[in-house]
Amino acid sequence: MSVNANQVISKVSRRFIPFLIWCYFLSYLDRVNIGFAALTMNKDIGLSSTAFGFGASIFFLGYFLFEVPSNLVLEKTGARIWIARIMITWGILSVGHAFIWNDTSFYVLRFIFGIAEAGFFPGIILYLTYWFPAEVRARIIGTFMVAVPISSLIGAPLSSWILSVVGDGFWGLKGWQWMFIIEGLPTFITGFIVLAYLTDSPKDATWLNAE
Repeated sequence: MSVNANQVISKVSRRFIPFLIWCYFLSYLDRVNIGFAALTMNKDIGLSSTAFGFGASIFFLGYFLFEVPSNLVLEKTGARIWIARIMITWGILSVGHAFIWNDTSFYVLRFIFGIAEAGFFPGIILYLTYWFPAEVRARIIGTFMVAVPISSLIGAPLSSWILSVVGDGFWGLKGWQWMFIIEGLPTFITGFIVLAYLTDSPKDATWLNAE
């Protein structure tokens, strides 16, 4: 591999990998914060442990059923547009968790939430194949996967911190409701940044010169 090729790969990595790690961090945060909300949410809306367990897990049913269809649509629309759609809709639904009121609303929202997020991770991996040749792809994907331990390291303390700092009653909302709002809004906003920041393919990259 020539030096010029290495320079291009390095530049593309610097542009995309930190941003995609941020996107994955938001995915992890919005997926697991339900466990922290349960500490007070279950009592407030009258959820039993069984009802909570079913509602929390039904997310994965929606994700499983719609992962393949989501990836097929991604292939047709382009990764940039579809990843942005995924993040915008799941950001809205994450915030919507703040306004569930009983077990039925919890079940429905978690199932739709899984549908909305379906295809996100495979979509990111597919997007990386557009930009990196096979000989470096494993290293690039491995770097992206650093997002997993980072998300675990930061996500759990962050959710706990929000619950402890934002007290009940502010603007009439509970602490767990504020947690969903505070953690869902960055995902919603980042979805629009995806549209402006990500580039569908190298031929569309105005930030790379012709060489």
